Amino acid sequence: MAAWSDLTFDALEHITSFLSFSDHYRFGAVCKNWRSVSKGKQHPPTPQLPWLVLEEESETRKRKFYSLSEDKHYSIEIPELYGRYICGSSHGWLCAIDIKISGIIINPFTRKYYELPPFPAYDENVDVTTLIEKVPSDCIEQPRGFTFEKMQTAIVFKAILSHDPNERSDFTTLILYGLLHSPAFWRPGDSSWTVVDGPKCAMEDVLYFEGNFYIISAMNVLYVVDFEPEPKLIEVGPQICPEICLEGCALQRYLIDFNENMILIERFSRSVGNDLVITHGFNMIEPNLEEDCLYEWYDIDDYAFFLGRNSAIFVDSSDVPECKKNAIYFTHITESVSPVEFGFHDLGVYDITDKRINTFYSVGVFPPRVDSPVWFTPNSW
Repeated sequence: MAAWSDLTFDALEHITSFLSFSDHYRFGAVCKNWRSVSKGKQHPPTPQLPWLVLEEESETRKRKFYSLSEDKHYSIEIPELYGRYICGSSHGWLCAIDIKISGIIINPFTRKYYELPPFPAYDENVDVTTLIEKVPSDCIEQPRGFTFEKMQTAIVFKAILSHDPNERSDFTTLILYGLLHSPAFWRPGDSSWTVVDGPKCAMEDVLYFEGNFYIISAMNVLYVVDFEPEPKLIEVGPQICPEICLEGCALQRYLIDFNENMILIERFSRSVGNDLVITHGFNMIEPNLEEDCLYEWYDIDDYAFFLGRNSAIFVDSSDVPECKKNAIYFTHITESVSPVEFGFHDLGVYDITDKRINTFYSVGVFPPRVDSPVWFTPNSW
């Protein structure tokens, strides 16, 4: 029998098509020959659960990842992410901001990245780039009570990509930034962000759907981004009446492209004291743009949604046995630390059938100050 290390490239590549991402990672560590097969390869077709991108280890500065399917942590050396806050995840790429409020888009495993230009003004009274230049490098506190760290987490609420940069070089990055989560976009080759003109109200989520960016506002109004001739938001679709929450608490909205359907998901939270909030339910609506009407969704069959500061992800549980079906996995949406059952943060999995929330994160405890965990689907190594 031939030695495993002597198997042909084609045979080894065929083997990798059956491996999960973590096994693909181990495969590449066996020997130089196997490493050459795995390096730079797009993620295998084997269905997988997304990972969580967690905080940086204080001593090693390695970035922690959590594999949901294995209930296991991985600490990986990624120097480009040192000290950076993760504010978005799309197509296996992360948007990360450092303490000087400069940003990159990076594939954490190939370590290919794009540098982003300075972000637009934080709000009408504070221009981040001007403020950074005026503050001494050894200064911790900023004017108006802001620290570099606080502004780092506040400047960009969410970032998504239109396409995988591995597949298309003409992708678009759209961010929701500042106090109102205003939209702005950047494309490779641009020297600055282009701000999208729109109403002065808070925006809550953005989705790239059938060739367009759609944004949902806190007022439950759906907009499409019109890039020409001057970038602006245009109201589209039927009027959306928000679900009435009897417990009368916080509401966060998400948009997801689910099997070519645009779904609006409303997330309800309640206060548990000391400004802490806990999620207690979800509601699903389909704003049908062609028929200009709304459809309520009561279940998603064998699928599961993964919501947070990532481009929303769905997984078919029939392909991934360890995934709960007809469920919504969610990460926290505030910086509050909640000393309850969900790992000291508002993390959980919502069973749509029985309307109960359970924990999925049972390993360790987050420190009081930590990045918002972000769902992430590795797509290459």
